[in-house]
Amino acid sequence: MNTPRRAVLALALAGALSACAGMSQANKPAPKADIVDTAVAAGSFKTLVAAVQAAGLVDTLKSPGPFTVFAPTDEAFAKLPPGTVEGLLKDKAALTKVLTYHVVPGKVMAKDVPTADVKTVQGQTVALKKDSMGVTVNNAKVVAADVEATNGVIHVIDTVILPK
Repeated sequence: MNTPRRAVLALALAGALSACAGMSQANKPAPKADIVDTAVAAGSFKTLVAAVQAAGLVDTLKSPGPFTVFAPTDEAFAKLPPGTVEGLLKDKAALTKVLTYHVVPGKVMAKDVPTADVKTVQGQTVALKKDSMGVTVNNAKVVAADVEATNGVIHVIDTVILPK
């Protein structure tokens, strides 16, 4: 290939790459589903969704919010001692306490997570920490951050956090 033609192709490629690099979060499509529908669509929160339904919290988590939800995966629930999930599903008050302990008022993106104790919807605080290793909430690691919904944000965690 001759040099002028290479130069034109290189400039075109550079322009295309810089256009892609210049895309920001602002260019990201707006979320189309609320927290509950986003969790259902993800497919890895079947236990959480069943628990939210059993606790009667669906309407709350579909309301305008905004909310930040630290959402345990099905694998996180599976790490609990045998019978724990079944016991919680039979005790609506205890289940509600656990679920609302995973919710913080407002929409807090991972980059904005403070290293501090933050009050949950349940009323107790969780210890949030952000460092070079990522974000943690109590003893749970955020394994996927900033899953946006129309009424807040979901941060996927690898462990169910339990209130005191």
